[in-house]
Amino acid sequence: MSVKPEAASALFAGPFALATLSAPEGPAFPALVTPDSRVIDLRDALDDADLSMRDLLDDWEAMLSRLTALAGDSTARCAPLADFRVHAPVEPRQVFQSGANYRQHVIDLHVAHRAPGDERPEEERRAEAAQIMDRRAAEDLPYVFIGLPSAIAGPYDDVVLPPWAEKPDWELELAAVIGRPAHQVSVEEALAHVAGYTIANDLTDRATVFRRDMPQIGTDWLRSKNAPGFTPLGPWIVPAASVGDTGDLRLTLKLNGETMQDESTKDMIFDVARIVSYASRTARLLPGDLVLTGSPAGNGMHWGRLLRDGDVMDASVTGLGAQRTRCVAEVAR
Repeated sequence: MSVKPEAASALFAGPFALATLSAPEGPAFPALVTPDSRVIDLRDALDDADLSMRDLLDDWEAMLSRLTALAGDSTARCAPLADFRVHAPVEPRQVFQSGANYRQHVIDLHVAHRAPGDERPEEERRAEAAQIMDRRAAEDLPYVFIGLPSAIAGPYDDVVLPPWAEKPDWELELAAVIGRPAHQVSVEEALAHVAGYTIANDLTDRATVFRRDMPQIGTDWLRSKNAPGFTPLGPWIVPAASVGDTGDLRLTLKLNGETMQDESTKDMIFDVARIVSYASRTARLLPGDLVLTGSPAGNGMHWGRLLRDGDVMDASVTGLGAQRTRCVAEVAR
């Protein structure tokens, strides 16, 4: 049984957002959602019984004007949001994930993982870490890797903790949703390829990040990040124009009501445009793809408190709404 969303007077920024919903016993469908919790079934409104969210994003430039007009149409047929289940807003073909992208988070990790014999004061080591961050930014080298679409879950679904995941941790992130194919685009061009934004919680099992049998090969993101449901997504895709400048959005994650992450995107080393541009240098980003932008300070490893059965995570990003997920321990087979 999933944790249900809480009621709110305004669910997100702007006049509308997009969602993937389903009625009891019915198939999932793309919907336009208004800030006062009303739903327009886009299959009916756009006269396409087979319409999917990816279809909308594949033709985003044309669709955006139609959706804007529909949101302002007082005669459009609506239903209460409470009548529907909210799924992850999109099924991407590709998921691009950015690591080590919040300055304070990386500095905290650098200070915490002091090399044996390094007795320098914390202030000196913190200054050294800040210099490393400045150099990374100047060299324009974000750290981007690939996630699996099969790890995505809905914003109110239970998060199943596998028995092999010894140290499951949270990582709240701003996620960009691609609306136009992007390949080898410049930083200046990158945001024109973003349809909108959503919330991702990129869970990580810290115990399996590094390969113990072959430490020389480094990180194992398949094992540590891609269990089914390890990426709760949504609830909405909010159009980029409604979000505006992503340079100062607040990311907040609470665990059982206690604030663990509370940081602004101002602390990012690489902004959304730079990450999208960097990923596109190698890959061809497709409509509906996700570009996760990293997580700020305040992960479970920092607090010495990792996820366990029964925990409830409330996560929000300015203008994008909120998700609530409950952790459920999987019974070992």
